[in-house]
Amino acid sequence: MARFSDTVVVITGAASGIGEGVARRFAAEGASLMLGDIDADGLDRLAQSLGGAVAILPTDVSDRAACTALVQAAVDRFGRIDVLVNNAGVDHLGKLDEGAFSEFTKVIETDLYGVVHMSRAAIAHLREAKGCIVNVSSVSGLGGDWNHSFYCAAKGAVTNFTRALAMDEARNGVRVNAVNPSLTYTALTAGMKEQPDLIAKFEERIPLGRGAEPDDIAGVVAFLASDDARFVTGVNLPVDGGLTASNGQPPLS
Repeated sequence: MARFSDTVVVITGAASGIGEGVARRFAAEGASLMLGDIDADGLDRLAQSLGGAVAILPTDVSDRAACTALVQAAVDRFGRIDVLVNNAGVDHLGKLDEGAFSEFTKVIETDLYGVVHMSRAAIAHLREAKGCIVNVSSVSGLGGDWNHSFYCAAKGAVTNFTRALAMDEARNGVRVNAVNPSLTYTALTAGMKEQPDLIAKFEERIPLGRGAEPDDIAGVVAFLASDDARFVTGVNLPVDGGLTASNGQPPLS
């Protein structure tokens, strides 16, 4: 299947986790890829394993100039941009008054400003291509989490930014959507797998009974970027095994 054989896709945070899964999915379906990540070695390993039409550029999305450079590199290499996947992000656990304020600004500058920087840099090219943006938000952008206020603030902003940008760009032919994953097994969550009691609590709350793998998220990103979703814009789509279907109460017998 090569539904993206004539498609140029820019992906941030591509070196591992969900971003790597998304890159592999688009590559398998024939896309040309421009991959950015702060992890230069990880980018290089991924590019070598993918082969084909793949270019890389180490990118810190909290740096607006770096985002502009990534977009320009894609245009220079492939001539256009059809799809932008804003995936790069960092996490933070802790109370509001714990740790340095820089821990809060790092989350905002990466998870929110990174999405804004990349979207702003790419939007003229996406208008020309009648392309689309897929943001990777989170179920933490749809509801609150304990000890996660910084991350929830950033992802909540991405969720509503997605809706507003979709409205602004619809008449320009650009669709903007987001996926909102729940627990996904990546390097960032590897430590959780070593806490079976915690994982059991997650699995109890998720109706499908497990956390997600990056491929579970990548397939939905590919759908939102495809022509099958041509009449879908402004959507924040939970990819959460049914977690947000619940009102939070325990099972009744």
